[in-house]
Amino acid sequence: MQEKPEILLNNEIHKGMEVITFRFPYNKDLINQIKKISGIRWSQSKKAWYIEKEEFHLSSVFDILSQKAFVNYKALKDHQSKEIKSKTSKTAKTKVKLPQAYRDNLEQRRYSKSTKATYINYFEDFIRYFNDRHLEKITVQEINDYILKLIRKKNISASQQNQRINAIKFYYEKVLGREKMYIDIKRPIKKKILPNVLSAAEIKKMIDVTDNLKHKCIISLLYSAGLRRSELLNLKITDILSQQMLIKIEQSKGNKDRYVGLSKFMLTLLRKYFIEYKPDKWLFEGQKGDQYSFESVGNVVKKAAKKAGINRTVTPHMLRHSFATHHLESGTDLRYIQEFLGHNSSKTTEIYTHVAKTNFNKFKNPLDEIFPDEK
Repeated sequence: MQEKPEILLNNEIHKGMEVITFRFPYNKDLINQIKKISGIRWSQSKKAWYIEKEEFHLSSVFDILSQKAFVNYKALKDHQSKEIKSKTSKTAKTKVKLPQAYRDNLEQRRYSKSTKATYINYFEDFIRYFNDRHLEKITVQEINDYILKLIRKKNISASQQNQRINAIKFYYEKVLGREKMYIDIKRPIKKKILPNVLSAAEIKKMIDVTDNLKHKCIISLLYSAGLRRSELLNLKITDILSQQMLIKIEQSKGNKDRYVGLSKFMLTLLRKYFIEYKPDKWLFEGQKGDQYSFESVGNVVKKAAKKAGINRTVTPHMLRHSFATHHLESGTDLRYIQEFLGHNSSKTTEIYTHVAKTNFNKFKNPLDEIFPDEK
């Protein structure tokens, strides 16, 4: 019996984000199998397949790959173990007293649970580093030196650098009420990565080729409302406001509520879906009545794209990007698109101006000027 090939999983940084890489000797069958993993992509620079860490689910990877290969995830366990030991040793090494006002301000401003935990952890590191110093007397230069030391000695990522800066700035600006630019730390330059979008024709084909009514609703709703995957999964039946032709999205990113329009096509589709599936609480439920799974949504989208003949890796978030881009191309004001998407800053929404066809159609390509009669 032929021995299974080994796939080595590892934690790495790619394009400024944490990813899990998949490395293995070239194997055509294995490549075809690995493409079934939702969100998987090929990195030419790393010469490896990878997936964003937040989208990685080991159980799902095992389900897809275990029949074809031996999945070696020892490096992931070792990395996790080191992180836990590091946090434990730091806590045991020096116990610090976090100012109560810091914690209170985080609560009052309704920061998410994960943000509060991150800020507290990083600010306690900051206090620990300066030992018994009065926090109010620490200078801007000392703070800059502290961040620089973390970059040089611990090789912290650009993302972690920003989080640590924000945790420190929160104390001086929000708790002490000092001027906003009190800490003048040079932030890492964010890489401008343009979103991948689908054409309207591609999305129509994905919906048309999807026979399963629940799956058809999932794809249509992700696109027509510009939803994040988590927002789709958290939708309840009561969030579909058919009389007002609106969808209510509760406590999304940044703990914000918002409304988006409900399309007539979507309402007709959902009514058919309600009759056939009879969901109890969540709009999309699993077999046991619980919320539909994160991985299942990705698989639904990926399967529809493949069936539609789209030779690219298609993720649920691409439907959100496409929603924004198509709105912009049809003349919707950027401010409204910002509201639809739930963006805090218009700068986040402005990225879609770089992919919308509207801007490119204003100009004639110089090659067409040289060969005007060629088609």
